[in-house]
Amino acid sequence: MIALLRIIAVAIFAVLMFIFGCGYCLLSPRNPRHVYTFGRMFARMSTVFGITLELRVPENVNERGQHIYLGNHQNNWDLFTISAALTPNAVTVGKKSLVWLPLFGQLYWLTGNILIDRANRTKAAGTIGQIAEQIKKNKVSVWMFPEGTRSRGRGLLPFKTGAFHAAIAAQVPIVPIICSSTDKVKLNRWNNGHVIVEMLPAIDTNDYSKENVRQLLKECRNQMKDKLAQLDAEVLELNKN
Repeated sequence: MIALLRIIAVAIFAVLMFIFGCGYCLLSPRNPRHVYTFGRMFARMSTVFGITLELRVPENVNERGQHIYLGNHQNNWDLFTISAALTPNAVTVGKKSLVWLPLFGQLYWLTGNILIDRANRTKAAGTIGQIAEQIKKNKVSVWMFPEGTRSRGRGLLPFKTGAFHAAIAAQVPIVPIICSSTDKVKLNRWNNGHVIVEMLPAIDTNDYSKENVRQLLKECRNQMKDKLAQLDAEVLELNKN
């Protein structure tokens, strides 16, 4: 019964978001600030799923310059959890096929996110240059999931190099963002406990080049893996109380 009520609530929310959201975005289509606005709206839905969401970000996060934000990609709950850490003027990078998803896909495109064709390696490689260009030209930050796919309870998966090449090309820092594990969140459970989303300190990329990009990747992944373990242990204690 709880699951059914939540599905109905999300369906109503999605329809309203599509109708009013797309209309709102058409006033200034592809404006990157829309990503922040709607990302925060989706994050507020976490309470509907019985999630107590805790966001840990620096106080001056909205005053920073351009970055590439890297988040761990777990499952569909990401839409309602890690999206809380989105910052103004940050856009995400997603699969081109997302645009065909009913309701969500059209809003995803109108809000100014970057769509890439992962089936075409030539286009995907060119996208790295496009991401760097957008960061420099449009003064935006970019949010990416370096795992490239959902982990679905398997921990932090191996990283792909694309996000790190883009950061080096754009000469911007990398900011890792970690969300505690959400694979135990259930639709039919009234209280799904705590989920913590934490933004880590920026990693300077000035000393890296495409020749040692894997060293940057390793440094970033190690930090994210350690933080995920720390947050999961903390959440476990919080949910016992």
